[in-house]
Amino acid sequence: MNDLPPDLPRLRTLETWLALSLDRVRQQIAAAERREQERQRGIDARPPVPDWMIERGLNPDSPPVAVHVGGCYMAGKRWKGVQRDVALRALAEGVDACSHCRPDAELGFLEG
Repeated sequence: MNDLPPDLPRLRTLETWLALSLDRVRQQIAAAERREQERQRGIDARPPVPDWMIERGLNPDSPPVAVHVGGCYMAGKRWKGVQRDVALRALAEGVDACSHCRPDAELGFLEG
């Protein structure tokens, strides 16, 4: 059973339509590949996650709110990466340790 038309004009029309469709599919594939490359470049260019983070309050001049382990999902958007000694000093000065990532345990900080 042959599902193609038997005459040459209709076969040529079908050939043209298929060629145009194939071109459109290839253009979409190329666009999708460019998007994927761009996404991967963005991932590769992302700065590394800091080891320790200090979360700030709502006001930029307000004191720190909490200390977090780098990458903690509870840190919110107002944080900055800090060195180990800065995180330890903040804990010693009374800044709260995040109860989710437990930076005090990670840093070996003992109150008192």
